Amino acid sequence: MPFSLHDHWVWDFWFADDGEKFHLFYLHAPRSLGDPHLRHRNARIGHAVSTDLHEWTDLGVCLEPSGGEAADADATWTGSVVRDADGTWHMLYTGSRFLRADSHANIETVVAATSRDLHTWVRHPERSLSADPELYETLGHSIWPEEAWRDPWVMPNPEGGWWMLVTARALDGADELDRGVIGVATSPDLVSWRAVEAVSRPGAGFRHLEVPQLIDIDGHRVLLFSCDTPALAGDRQAQGERGGIWAVAADGLTGPGAAPIDTSAARLVHDDALYAARAVRDRSGQWQLFAFRNLDEHGSFVGGIAGPMAMSWSAERGELRLAVEAVTGA
Repeated sequence: MPFSLHDHWVWDFWFADDGEKFHLFYLHAPRSLGDPHLRHRNARIGHAVSTDLHEWTDLGVCLEPSGGEAADADATWTGSVVRDADGTWHMLYTGSRFLRADSHANIETVVAATSRDLHTWVRHPERSLSADPELYETLGHSIWPEEAWRDPWVMPNPEGGWWMLVTARALDGADELDRGVIGVATSPDLVSWRAVEAVSRPGAGFRHLEVPQLIDIDGHRVLLFSCDTPALAGDRQAQGERGGIWAVAADGLTGPGAAPIDTSAARLVHDDALYAARAVRDRSGQWQLFAFRNLDEHGSFVGGIAGPMAMSWSAERGELRLAVEAVTGA
C-alpha cells in the first residue's frame, strides 16, 4: 500500500507537484475513536512527500480545525493545491461545521490557505466561499442532511483567472435525492471567488458527485468523480447498480459557462472497494490513479491509499481504463 498510518485512518487526499517532489495531502483521524464513521468529525490534513509516487515520507499534520464558530470549526476536509505566478501555493479545502453532536447536519465551506513551502499554511478566512442559495441547495432546502459545498478542485481558466469545481446540489429536481451536481466558482486572482452555474444537471442518478477532478488524457478531457453505492439515486439505485469511482467524457468543458457535462453517461471505473480517486502525472508523463481503500470483502471500512494505477481513455467506449495488474496489485 503506497501510504497508510498504523494508528490513524487515512482516506481522501490530493497532490501537488513542485517539480522535484510530489506532495501528498491526506485526511486522517485516530483509530482510537473506535467507530470509523467518527473520522469525518475529527479529520485533519496531513502532508507527505515522495520523489517517485511509491515511497512516501510523512511530515505529519499541516492543518487542523480552527474551532469556535469558524467555517472549519470541526473538521478540515478535501481540497486541492495550486501555485500562482509569484510562486505562492494556494490550498482551497473544505471546512466543516457540525450543528449538533447528535446530528449529521453540517455546513460545508471552501476555505483558503497559502504557503511558501507546502507545509506551513496561513489561513485566510476572509476568502471563504459558501454555497450561493440563488444557485445551489443549502441546508434545509430539501431532505438532504447537509449543505454540500466541498471538495474544491482548482485549475487555471484558459481565458484568464481560475475556476473551481465543487461537490454541490441543485436547487430543484423531481427527486429530492437525485440532485447531485458539479458546482463551479470563478476567481481572477485566487483571492476573491464567485459561484456560477453548475456544469452538470440533476437527475443523473447521483445524490452527490464527490472529489471531482478534470484531466486531459489521450487527447480528451475527462471528468473524474466518486459516488458510492448508498448515494446512488433514481434509475441507478432502482437497478441495483454499484457505486464507486466514475468517469465521463467532458471534451466540451473548456471553462465556466460551457455546455454542461452529461453525467448520466458516466461509467464506473472501479467499484466502491476503492474511493475518492485522484489522478496525477508521473515523471514520464503517464497518468496514474490513486484511491483510498474504502471497503473490505465484508463491507467494513479499511483506510489507506492504494495506487499508482496506470490509466488510459477509450474514446470509442467512453470509459477510463486501468491496467489490470495495477488494480489487482494496488
